[in-house]
Amino acid sequence: MLVVAAVFGAVLVGPYLGFDVRDSRLDGGGGPHYYLLVAHVFTALVALVLGPLQFVPAIRARRRVHRTIGRCYLLAGVMPSALTAIPVALLSGRLMTQIGLVIPAVLWLLTGWLAFQAARRRDFLRHRNWMMRNYALTFLAVTSRVLVPLLLLAQVPFSDTVNAGSISANAQSMIPIGQVLGWIVNLVVAEILIRRRGSL
Repeated sequence: MLVVAAVFGAVLVGPYLGFDVRDSRLDGGGGPHYYLLVAHVFTALVALVLGPLQFVPAIRARRRVHRTIGRCYLLAGVMPSALTAIPVALLSGRLMTQIGLVIPAVLWLLTGWLAFQAARRRDFLRHRNWMMRNYALTFLAVTSRVLVPLLLLAQVPFSDTVNAGSISANAQSMIPIGQVLGWIVNLVVAEILIRRRGSL
């Protein structure tokens, strides 16, 4: 998961390294919207890469290291990325994008807070369960980008013509759908894993 997160993270951040609005994958114009998007992308990368480390038994066994990484994950990754995702989504002007990003952003903050509170109570089982849900929301950055090409492939048998222009147009329309489905799929998988582990 760490390797997948790092590879996808590098791909996601790449267009924003030059801080050139023309390289942006989202058509949001320039100004504050673009810089909120950049802040969201870079802080999401922090969460995406640090998250898997928290599930490594050797790191969890070293409580101070685990706690430090966890705080960096939440304070430098989840919190700023979720807080910037909300205005980025709202300023997009597209309802599906707003639904696809605002709801998981709020859930991202909520599950992070619940995980933190459980750790403070030393309820480590609930802490781990909430962190699994939280990272499932973090992993939306990966899942949504895997779902879009799958959704496009699923349309091919029902399409009369397939060309580069139609694929590009369909891809743009599928991105918000991939965002909505991505966090739902991830949370369902996380719940299955949590409940399966609880029944062992």
